Amino acid sequence: MLFSVRSSKDSLHAYLSHLEDCFLVRTICLETGSERQRMVNPRKAYPVDPGLIPVFDRTGRANLGHALETVVLMELERRRMDVTYVRTPDGFEVDFLARRPGEAPELIQVCADLGTPETTEREVRALADAAKVYPKITRRLLTLTRDGVPGQVPPNVVVQPAYEWLLTAPV
Repeated sequence: MLFSVRSSKDSLHAYLSHLEDCFLVRTICLETGSERQRMVNPRKAYPVDPGLIPVFDRTGRANLGHALETVVLMELERRRMDVTYVRTPDGFEVDFLARRPGEAPELIQVCADLGTPETTEREVRALADAAKVYPKITRRLLTLTRDGVPGQVPPNVVVQPAYEWLLTAPV
């Protein structure tokens, strides 16, 4: 028997806050200078461990992209970066804007498989559109393996396998 539970928005925010307090979930906010915009736009939620993804997603899919994105977020936090996500004026989304005081910020897009030209174009397009708002910022595209690294990307986008990025010490 299926049933639905009605919850208010305040209740859902409280539940999410409890999950954050228990260190089960991390959330990141939209990058904006306006506190009102930050409050109105949804936060992106990530489990603190990619092994918890099946707990939150019961579809049974592999979710390699979500797992890789979670790993990148955890590494950015380990490197003590302030992390937000970016939504461009044209409606594209970049996974992370990472910054630390005294260092140059980075736009980071994560994609497990760049095997098709359409996927590569979509991921690079989001970075290019975000570059209009953040013109002098490093743009990085992380993929699961070197096999997924495309040959044709703009010269101002650093494309690398996530394992290489994970193994490099922060500067």
